[in-house]
Amino acid sequence: VQLQASGGGLVQAGGSLRLSCAASGRTFSSYTMGWFRQAPGKEREFVTAITWNAVGTYYADSVKGRFTISRDNAKSTVYLQMNSLKFEDTAVYYCAARRSGLRAISSEQYDYWGQGTQVTVSS
Repeated sequence: VQLQASGGGLVQAGGSLRLSCAASGRTFSSYTMGWFRQAPGKEREFVTAITWNAVGTYYADSVKGRFTISRDNAKSTVYLQMNSLKFEDTAVYYCAARRSGLRAISSEQYDYWGQGTQVTVSS
């Protein structure tokens, strides 16, 4: 499985961005998909995840109420809508896929990773 993240950029605080992650392969619909981020000098952290059937969604406390994850299995794509962006959301955002379609909020649980897309929020 190859993952291609896109949609990052520079935005002012309070603004919005939508990230996309397109997956290759025919088994996307069975995967749990997640987004992680890594800010300079910090460890990679969990942001959000969605189960294979979109019934389960999970968010880090820092993004609850501001970020929304969704998926389109027909397009093999997962999205991250980010609203009310804050300076501290600045990071490289990575999408990841886990073969098991169940809940997964730890990076060790994921099998495939995209290349990352930079999100910069100016204060």
